Amino acid sequence: MADKSYLVAGLGNIGAEYAGTRHNIGFIVLDAWAQASNISFEDKRYGAMASESVKGRTFHLLKPSTYMNLSGNAIRYWLSELDIPLENLIVICDDINLPFGTIRMRMNGSDGGHNGLRNIEDLLETRQYARIRVGVGHDFYEGGQIGFVLGHFSLDQLPELPAITDKVISGVKTWALAGGQMAMTLLNTKPKDVENPPSQ
Repeated sequence: MADKSYLVAGLGNIGAEYAGTRHNIGFIVLDAWAQASNISFEDKRYGAMASESVKGRTFHLLKPSTYMNLSGNAIRYWLSELDIPLENLIVICDDINLPFGTIRMRMNGSDGGHNGLRNIEDLLETRQYARIRVGVGHDFYEGGQIGFVLGHFSLDQLPELPAITDKVISGVKTWALAGGQMAMTLLNTKPKDVENPPSQ
């Protein structure tokens, strides 16, 4: 079959009080994808789903409704329901260890202290899945992590979000169409790298 299916899971928390928060960057990316592609999410079991076909690849966008710490339930269910192999899963989440706007893609790895990734690893019983971490910064005092990630982006940061989401979306499509190495080459740069390109 020429068509290949991919599960793109953007992590976040459901509910109006969490909309647009740093911890919901996965939802923000998928909402931007849906808007740009003129597709809509439908409420399904364990989450909201939308699908788009691009060059023979079908991307199933998943926003889990299980809350962040139980994200693995939704991902495990939809991998099975859609018969998608683990190597065709990619997860998008926030990362407080990266400066705002920095993007890091890996084909596998540890949870890095992220509760959503930890739950996915526990339920899938493996670390062997692709993930994209979007830096949200760490501008908080000791003990203020929860309030920070559940807080909103600053007024200075909001105008930069569209470029960040566009880059992540492009990276996911590159991963499916051209492979993980090319996607990592595209994504794994610091924001300032574009200001200081290497000499020719």
